[in-house]
Amino acid sequence: MKKMLFAFIALFFATFSFAQIEGKWKTIDDETGKPKSIVEIFKKSDGKYYGRISQLLIKPENNNCVKCKDDRKNKPLVGLEIIRGLKKDGNEFTGGTITNPKDGKTYNTAVVRNGNTLAVKAIVLGIAVKTQTWHLVK
Repeated sequence: MKKMLFAFIALFFATFSFAQIEGKWKTIDDETGKPKSIVEIFKKSDGKYYGRISQLLIKPENNNCVKCKDDRKNKPLVGLEIIRGLKKDGNEFTGGTITNPKDGKTYNTAVVRNGNTLAVKAIVLGIAVKTQTWHLVK
């Protein structure tokens, strides 16, 4: 009986930990397939999840988000909040947005954790038009 209880508790915590997205994640450049940046995802006091670039692994054309169209315009890429307002919804995190600093476009987004990877989806009209795989930084 104790072994079953221990196994249940261990399974619960393993499932719980994989459902979280907080931490540092390595992004991959779509064109080159090489690591591009480190994004740190964190939870704010509003209970929602946000992500900011904490490190650049490839030198960008410009160190600022010159193509951003909102409050991020001309802000430095390092420290730039590219994910805003994600809410946990079962095993998914939805309801937020993601901004591509390269072209300044902002998309609705959904994020799903699968082990040490995140599937980060850009969504247009309710359809995932692009999905990137981000890798946990240990």
